[in-house]
Amino acid sequence: MTATLIRHPAVAGRFYPRDPETLREEVRTYLSPTPAQKPVRALGCIVPHAGYVYSGHVAGAVFAGLEIPELCIVMCPNHTGMGRPLAIVSEGAWETPLGDVPLDTDFAAALKRQCPLLQEDSAAHRSEHAAEVELPFLQMRQPKLKFVPIALGSGEFEPLEQLGLALADVIARQTQSVLIVASSDMNHYESDTITRVKDHLAIEPILRLDAGALYDAVTLHHISMCGFGPAVAMLTAAKKLGATTADLVKYATSGDISGERDAVVGYAGIVVR
Repeated sequence: MTATLIRHPAVAGRFYPRDPETLREEVRTYLSPTPAQKPVRALGCIVPHAGYVYSGHVAGAVFAGLEIPELCIVMCPNHTGMGRPLAIVSEGAWETPLGDVPLDTDFAAALKRQCPLLQEDSAAHRSEHAAEVELPFLQMRQPKLKFVPIALGSGEFEPLEQLGLALADVIARQTQSVLIVASSDMNHYESDTITRVKDHLAIEPILRLDAGALYDAVTLHHISMCGFGPAVAMLTAAKKLGATTADLVKYATSGDISGERDAVVGYAGIVVR
């Protein structure tokens, strides 16, 4: 019997608390301001991945209103530059302070068969924070969570579209519901005023479920949305799976927390159904 491959946290104690009880209480705080309502079933969502003090309230607003299934696909940008451009990990588990989250080996294997551009590569994920920071939220909402992590370092539209179409095909064959989580912050390190304008140029095509128009907006207007790749792939998959609506749940910038408006990062929480 082979030992389970465990990925240990890369940013616990920096982006979010390392102590389990402190983390649990902080996540609960971010999940609680949403008015009590029946959680909705969604095909996908976009959530930010900064330190919880800055963007936790936006991510929490999204996750609090969703029915979190037992299987989530978490796609994130590749900030480190390490590894393959489309990198998946298929086996083992990811450790967080709240416990281990097993990977769904069968789904990952099926997705690799459907999308040969995806390559097995743990190096792209080892130090990457953008998928990791979503897990405590998902764990708090779904104790039986399994997931598949995908890090995207490609900035080309075609491979992102191919991944989205393949995701839709594999999800359509599942007997259980699946949530696609696109982990992304919005525009980076420009003034609050400019960031809000640029971010809404990107948000508008997302709300129209138009992956191509999102890609064009990010490229044309030089919007430094780090996770536009995951967003493009998620929108492509959701549209093929029958999505009809997207809702902006919450928008903020880091300046709303820090008070510093000269150089901010934008955060959007969006649900696709």
